[in-house]
Amino acid sequence: MKLFLRSASYIFHPLLIPFFGAVLYFNITPRFIDPMVKGATLSALLIITFLIPTVIFFLLRNLRLVSDLHLPKTKERKFPLMIYSLLLLVIIKFVFNPYSNTELYYFFLGVLFASLSALVLVLFNIKASLHQMAIAGITTFLIGLSIHFTINVLPIIALAIVFNGWVASSRLFLKAHTISELIIGGLIGFLSQSLLFAYWL
Repeated sequence: MKLFLRSASYIFHPLLIPFFGAVLYFNITPRFIDPMVKGATLSALLIITFLIPTVIFFLLRNLRLVSDLHLPKTKERKFPLMIYSLLLLVIIKFVFNPYSNTELYYFFLGVLFASLSALVLVLFNIKASLHQMAIAGITTFLIGLSIHFTINVLPIIALAIVFNGWVASSRLFLKAHTISELIIGGLIGFLSQSLLFAYWL
């Protein structure tokens, strides 16, 4: 049971969620997308949203600016969130555009807004759960895709909701967050995606 709860914090790490969101989109969208374009896009996302931040994390750890991959202390989150927000701007500017990649463009814009919101909270010494923020964001995005394409993906949405509970239980079990921090993170993830629905649904 302990391993089961701990594993959620790694499987649904915030750095992986944007990549998972793109994978889900490519598998759900009824539009034809060239497999080579899919592969190139996913490769770029994996590099920018996961590999580069991971390398930067080890650099920051060597500089003693962070202590752990999960950024347990509120003050440790400032530089990682600033850097991650800049990387998201690169994706929004050079990987997607609001015309040919509308859904993914606004998904990553929502991820950017969520990251900036978490950064602002850090400046006020408020710690939001980045794990809960990420899983809530991708769940909301799935709901948006279902409405947008008028397709039934209820089993996937239901599974995502279960994952929300799994992640929350994991973070509480590890004593990484309080219930209020989980609620704040979940609200940021939900609102950052749902408030953009008006622009692409």
